[in-house]
Amino acid sequence: MTRRSWIGWQFTAPFLALFTLVFLAPIAYSAYLSVFRTRLVGGTTFVGLENYTKALSDPQFWEAITRVVLFLLIQVPIMLGLALLVALAIDSGRLYGAGFFRVAIFLPYAVPSVVATLMAGFLYGIRFGLVGSINEALGLNLPDPLAPGWILATIGNIVTWEYVGYNMLILYSGLKVIDASLYEAAAIDGAGELRIIRAIKLPALRGPLVVATIFSIVGSFQLFNEPQVLDSLAPNSITTYFTPNIYAYQLSFAGQQINYSATVALLMGVATMVVAYLFQLRAMRGEAR
Repeated sequence: MTRRSWIGWQFTAPFLALFTLVFLAPIAYSAYLSVFRTRLVGGTTFVGLENYTKALSDPQFWEAITRVVLFLLIQVPIMLGLALLVALAIDSGRLYGAGFFRVAIFLPYAVPSVVATLMAGFLYGIRFGLVGSINEALGLNLPDPLAPGWILATIGNIVTWEYVGYNMLILYSGLKVIDASLYEAAAIDGAGELRIIRAIKLPALRGPLVVATIFSIVGSFQLFNEPQVLDSLAPNSITTYFTPNIYAYQLSFAGQQINYSATVALLMGVATMVVAYLFQLRAMRGEAR
């Protein structure tokens, strides 16, 4: 190997070392743990794929997956739709104080998810907060947003509030790189604003929308902070298997089933990767047409 080649490796070595330490090593260790089982009597024994077979037939694991898939199918389109509308409004040049709105809508993303969830949890409480005050002041009987039937929608509302600004910034950045000459040509042809959006802006946003959707898919499957924080405010609504990540956490730290927890975590990592890849593949095929 030439000296020039070694220089390239020297530049990449810090990243490769950090990548191996914080990404590859934990995955490898989780895979190692997943093929063993630790019992109080008998110690740790090799069980092969038995933990995976158990997880794939575990009704609690599948209920958690079903819940996050439902969350993904409903919350993500609403969040990205709102982000798209806001990005288009700010980019239109007709919104007074566009700079202020851009910062104000992005600001919730700077609020830690734990703080945002605590704020929303106290806001939605029927014994305290806004919902309880409205019921008391107006004599209404609004449903409890923290009840089991509403808790997933409440979490969706919190996550949407947190990440609309983040996705708006991705889409807005995509709009700012569009060649201004396209707008001039469209204006000469007599195209209105709606026609410009359909013919120029939306096609240019295909790539940023794909990126934002992939990030949202990953975030949905990793849902943890919001339900975990709400567990203390709505203990009857958040189960120990509310999401796959919470299930893995409870198995490891509360149930002392570290091997099975590693199996659940690995299966969710693979599922997230497969879903995100299939979406990206489908989006790339649609773009190539």
